[in-house]
Amino acid sequence: MPHEVTLITTIAASLGLALLLGLAMTRLKLPPLVGYLLAGILISPATPGFAADVALAQQLAEIGVMLMMFGVGLHFSLDDLWSVRRIAVPGAIVQIAAATALGVGVTSLWGWTLGEGLVFGLALSVASTVVLLKALEQQGTLQSLNGRIAVGWLVVEDLVMVLALVLLPAMSGWLGGESAASGNLGATLLITLGKVAAFVALMLLLGKRLFPWLLWQVAKSGSRELFTLAVIAAAVGIAYGATALFGISFALGAFFAGMVMRESPLSHRAAEDTLPLKDAFSVLFFVSVGMLFEPAILTEQPLRVLVVALIIMFGKSVAAFLIVVAFRYPLNTAFTVSASLAQIGEFSFILAGLGLSLGLLPQEGQSLLLAGAILSISLNPALFRLIEPAQAWVRRHSALARRLELPNDPLAVLPQSVDAELLTGHVTLVGYGRVGRRIGEALQRHGVNFVVAEQNREIVEQLRKTGVHAVAGEGADPAVLIQAHVARARVFVIATPDTFKARQMIEVARMLNPSVHILVRTHSDTEAALLEKEAVQGVFLGEYELAHTMTRHVLDTLREETNAPSP
Repeated sequence: MPHEVTLITTIAASLGLALLLGLAMTRLKLPPLVGYLLAGILISPATPGFAADVALAQQLAEIGVMLMMFGVGLHFSLDDLWSVRRIAVPGAIVQIAAATALGVGVTSLWGWTLGEGLVFGLALSVASTVVLLKALEQQGTLQSLNGRIAVGWLVVEDLVMVLALVLLPAMSGWLGGESAASGNLGATLLITLGKVAAFVALMLLLGKRLFPWLLWQVAKSGSRELFTLAVIAAAVGIAYGATALFGISFALGAFFAGMVMRESPLSHRAAEDTLPLKDAFSVLFFVSVGMLFEPAILTEQPLRVLVVALIIMFGKSVAAFLIVVAFRYPLNTAFTVSASLAQIGEFSFILAGLGLSLGLLPQEGQSLLLAGAILSISLNPALFRLIEPAQAWVRRHSALARRLELPNDPLAVLPQSVDAELLTGHVTLVGYGRVGRRIGEALQRHGVNFVVAEQNREIVEQLRKTGVHAVAGEGADPAVLIQAHVARARVFVIATPDTFKARQMIEVARMLNPSVHILVRTHSDTEAALLEKEAVQGVFLGEYELAHTMTRHVLDTLREETNAPSP
């Protein structure tokens, strides 16, 4: 052809092969991310046949990193993190420390430097948000307490990794990297943090007002393509400006671009309109990571690959399990969080790339991380399926686990001072989230006695401080419903979105109180049909109730206008 087509060839080969292998992985019930990584391996110089341009692929991957981090910032919610802060913040920090220590420990045995071991351990410690969200959605537990804790945990991990992206370049000289720093460490860190603070201040003072306003002005033009262009230009432009003016990484700049865009009422539209482009470049990012993999590592260092996989899937998961149990959360929560963290993904690769560029990670380290990622992501769905059997096995064979779950937990039982007369003919309310809270507040206004059963211990503590009767635990556990006095309740309300658990709760409540009036919420017609077979007195489907309320409001308005006196 008369002109160079290397870029087109690289994009076409990457996306085409990623599509085929991603589809094949979904047929095998595996995350498509595994297919994207394998696509990169197949078109890399390390494997026979066609070899794509690695340098071009890495530049495309940088755009993918920007758009992924922009999406993380756009969806970052302090409210979601705040609701589970007592378990997610200390849990994530301790788990990161444990996984990093394991990484440093094994790499020291391999003869690596402290800096190499630190970057390697940090990359092992952070799980993939993409993989986690897909797994929780498939399990139907994304909106459950377990899901919120797991997502909040990963938000903390992401924030720690963002901090690592800031500090590693400044500390690379002292950690044995190629870019030796001048002056003392304290001064270098102070200058680096000062630049970050200046950038953050600029984003909060100027960007928080300017970019949402700009987005609104573009939206008023009525042009969809201009709106999408404005969002992409802001994401890439802020990321580039952060690097050029403040020496901050593209990833961090894009993260703050998303955060300031979140302030706009058009943030949801921005996320939807940029989703296809973000997904396409994210695929290119994972393909480019696969292109850096050296398959020879599997035959030359099989023991090291196995050790890395064990740290990812068992080392940090065991640490997370012990942390959650120590905070007196149920075994189900501990196993869910552990399974959620038993993989690595996008941030691990971003850290590995930074470590390579700084001379703080050998090429072998990146290949080991990629091998561990492929193994852990492939096996992660199977770990989620093992949660229920593992929970049942531990309860049968571990007296310690049974003691940790139930006895001597003041939040798991109602105080002795509660008047028994108030807990007869009352309402037992399971779940105190967005729906349950509104029900509880309405019951309080009408002077109706009720008891809340809620998994989130922080919510239970807050309710007790305000004088509301509440117990901590999973509503499907008979012991929890017994403590919530469902046996003497007049009405039993299930305000959690988990249909599978709801059916278990109905069964337990019927066994304890056959005459109790049961009301339950659901999210789909299929779930509603299943619940109606349980002889439930009221099944409330969100979309139906919303449509019913809006229709009633329309009819009331029309009726008022019809009955209005003539002028």
